Amino acid sequence: MNLFKNKTLNQIFISLLASAAVTLLIAAAGVLSRLDLWMQDAWFQSPRALDGQIIVIGIDDQALEEIGPYGSWDRNVMASALEKLAEDPVNKPAVVAIDTLYTGESDPEADARLAEAAGKLGNVVVASLANIGSKVVTENGHTYFDHNAVLAFDEPYDALKKATVQGHINSMYDADGILRHAMLFVKPDKETTVYSMAYETARLYCEASGSSFEAPKTGSRGFFYVSYSALPGGYYDGYSFADLVSGKMDPEDYAGKIVFIGPYAVGLQDAYFTPIERAAQMYGVEYQANVVEALLAGDYKKEVGNLPQAIILFVVCFIAFFIFQKLDIKKSAPVAALLIAAWIGISFLFYNVKIGSEGHVLHPLWIPAGVLILYIASIVIHYVKSALEKQRVTRTFERYVAPEIVREILKEGTESLSLGGKTCDIAVLFVDVRGFTTMSERLDPEKVVFILNKYLTMASDCVEQNKGTLDKFVGDAMMAFWGAPLPQEDAVYNAVKTAMGIVEGAKRVSDELKAEIGEELRVGVGVNFGPAVVGNMGAEKHMDYTAIGDTVNTAARLEANAPGGKVYISRAVADALGDRITYKSLGATIKLKGKAEGFEVLELNSIKQ
Repeated sequence: MNLFKNKTLNQIFISLLASAAVTLLIAAAGVLSRLDLWMQDAWFQSPRALDGQIIVIGIDDQALEEIGPYGSWDRNVMASALEKLAEDPVNKPAVVAIDTLYTGESDPEADARLAEAAGKLGNVVVASLANIGSKVVTENGHTYFDHNAVLAFDEPYDALKKATVQGHINSMYDADGILRHAMLFVKPDKETTVYSMAYETARLYCEASGSSFEAPKTGSRGFFYVSYSALPGGYYDGYSFADLVSGKMDPEDYAGKIVFIGPYAVGLQDAYFTPIERAAQMYGVEYQANVVEALLAGDYKKEVGNLPQAIILFVVCFIAFFIFQKLDIKKSAPVAALLIAAWIGISFLFYNVKIGSEGHVLHPLWIPAGVLILYIASIVIHYVKSALEKQRVTRTFERYVAPEIVREILKEGTESLSLGGKTCDIAVLFVDVRGFTTMSERLDPEKVVFILNKYLTMASDCVEQNKGTLDKFVGDAMMAFWGAPLPQEDAVYNAVKTAMGIVEGAKRVSDELKAEIGEELRVGVGVNFGPAVVGNMGAEKHMDYTAIGDTVNTAARLEANAPGGKVYISRAVADALGDRITYKSLGATIKLKGKAEGFEVLELNSIKQ
């Protein structure tokens, strides 16, 4: 239980650190800001079906060609256009918005004609423009820089101002050069508030049609997020200003509608990059039309602050990474995909469904990016853990088993490394030197160690060559087994083959020892087959991979009774190998300690290849 708690606490701590790092990276450092804005534009801004109540009459290339360069136009040109719109009182526009500036006095007759035409038509909105910049401001004894100060304000000349409604045409790009917001108002001075052309146009249209109108909520600077309705060209049906002036337009095309008149040619340099189409510029007059559409629809969006979204990001990342640590990579992938898809769906839902009077703009990329980063991090962590586990497996098993078995264990996994064991059928071998105690008493310690090392090296080589697991050395005795940690098709055969190999190897070692130090070596071997508990035994920090059970004890008893140069096996071994070996039954003539009367002992004679 304590181990579980410690592991869980470690995972919680790591999840907290990872989530905090990702939150700081994404929310505070803003490394994904531009990419997030791009995804926000692509996901939220899309064209919709228009009701046709807003039309654009463009000062386009046709108008410039037929009437002349725009700089040569006097105010009689615009006056004639307004007069045409007013010719048919039944089919007059509801509102006319002129997206061009008419400041200062010029030709008195032209000025008067334009003002008179605007007054006669009625509901005409003309442009004003604030020059916004930085200036030093002193208030209440404090001096500071105001970076959004109105340095100058251009208004229509007096006669036109009296005959029309004024609306400012200021716009301001976001930091990435995209026009996502509109300025609801500007303040030329502390007492004066001038609303935008789009606002005044929408207001007049609602008054004319008898519908309600509510302005969007803004901050102190007057900005609000624009939900665009049409792509560049979406409001332009080919109505040229030249056709209006020449009388070629059918009054029914603009009857009761909002008419925008403004530059619609590249050379007039009134175009912006917008979120609904970042690759192509939108003319200013169509930008105004999009803003009016949003105002009339009450389609207002509130941009949710970074702090609450950063908190949500942290919580989601913490939960995600904690889960990733609990699950393997394959199971974590659907969790990551589900979280990413859920957030994208939530952000889309919040944008399109009003909570209160507004939809809400969320960062669509923050949580997907955070979850993806942590999922990749979890893959790396799993990989590192796997590599460390493989090293642990190698260190644990390379002392006991052949290299090819270690490789197989690494393929199978590392679950067998924890404390505990499992019951499986194994073949167990014990070998011991006959008369070793007497030998060690009469020989120098150096000679004893020399003999022991030579014999144990030979015996362990036999075990490894036959794919066995070397369990332990106990003095001059050695234990090995087959069938664990991985099942083996021929475990019993490999065990008896090893037993015969050790007996034959002992003869060779004995001949060498006799020639070198005048000593002989004789070993007895016992082999048994049956169920045993195999696994890591001991403490968490000090464990041995071993086998325990009656099958192991019986193999030890067989070895203890085997004379030098002999291999004793059990009936279970003989039955498992059938005619692949030859043996002689000793019946119950040998009494094994701990075994009941009648236990049959067999002497192995040979192995058939």
